Amino acid sequence: MSKHKFWALALLMIVLCLQGAAEETREVTDSRGVAVDVPADIDRVVTISDGLIEGTMLVLGEEDKIVGIGSTCLPKIWNYTYESVKGEPIIYQDGANPVSLLYPHLRELPIVANGDAAPNFEAIAELEPDVVILRAGDCSLRYNDETAQKTISSFEALRIPLVVLYAHNFNEEQNKDISTISDEIRIIGSVFGKEAEADELAEYLEVQVDLVSQRTEDVSEEQKPKVLILGLSPSARKEGGAGQVFGLDTIESYFIENLVHAENAYHDPGYFKTLNAEQLLALDPDAIVLCTASGYHPPRELYEAPYYQNLQEMRAVKDRNVTALPWSPCNCAKRLEYPIDVMVIAKAAYPDQFQDIDLAQWLLDFYKNVYGVDRETAEKLRSAQWMDWTTED
Repeated sequence: MSKHKFWALALLMIVLCLQGAAEETREVTDSRGVAVDVPADIDRVVTISDGLIEGTMLVLGEEDKIVGIGSTCLPKIWNYTYESVKGEPIIYQDGANPVSLLYPHLRELPIVANGDAAPNFEAIAELEPDVVILRAGDCSLRYNDETAQKTISSFEALRIPLVVLYAHNFNEEQNKDISTISDEIRIIGSVFGKEAEADELAEYLEVQVDLVSQRTEDVSEEQKPKVLILGLSPSARKEGGAGQVFGLDTIESYFIENLVHAENAYHDPGYFKTLNAEQLLALDPDAIVLCTASGYHPPRELYEAPYYQNLQEMRAVKDRNVTALPWSPCNCAKRLEYPIDVMVIAKAAYPDQFQDIDLAQWLLDFYKNVYGVDRETAEKLRSAQWMDWTTED
């Protein structure tokens, strides 16, 4: 073999080897702007989120690759009982995160992190994941502080590829920008080489919100109803308060004012801010929307619980214009179901403009389109999020 042919063959082999190496990894740019090399073929994933990562992986058909989870709220089945002045207790049973209902195997997986302690790095390493996907802003890593940065650095010290997602609440400047959820979905899609499917999911969610926003964008300031998102947290009562509210600097207020185009009845800043009965009565909103707050809270609790009889003079209570968002355990940040929140708020604020939308059916269509399930499974999801009140007259 001539020297020229030898070097040509050697060069070809080098090129082929480099191509093979390139095919073994995929570059993913995460929410930090960091380029992360992940394996092209991923078999084992540890997720640390309260449902967005796991739900997106489920939609993408990648859920079987999850080997460890980072939320105690994902596998749990929830039950609540409330006192009633009418005598019979108010009972809610079998509440669940949608992803755990659709993929029960999650309940058998090891939990490697929760909101009460740092992630168990030893347990994570023993699972030998190909990649760790972490959502900063969920309850397991809630605040953008020194602890969060130490946690991220500790993950990187394991030399396991780490993809970090920033939820809408992690950076102060992002708190009112729901587009970050679409960004997160697309990053997850790029981890698995399923960018097109992730785009489709993100765009569907955006369209549902646009449907609401376009109907109400021309409402004048004088015509905007006052809406209060209220958390009936038992911890608020223990502190001598009556409930918790969400100020103008929260995503809840963004839903009310920027997407639904109503007025947030609470005009100050604050997240889960405790108010007493007198303060709530003074707000006197046109509509009240109850949210997950250390438990699920249905309208009947506000109407009938003996400890809320001091709020019966609120206009929304007297008018029976109280509704509830879906059960969302560990709701530190919004997840795939965020358009449901927007639609529930819109129906409460503008019943006439949204009279044509049957919320019970809309929910079934939403679950079917997002998760690709049949009607029977969609009905189970509606029940698991305690939204069957939408079927009542």
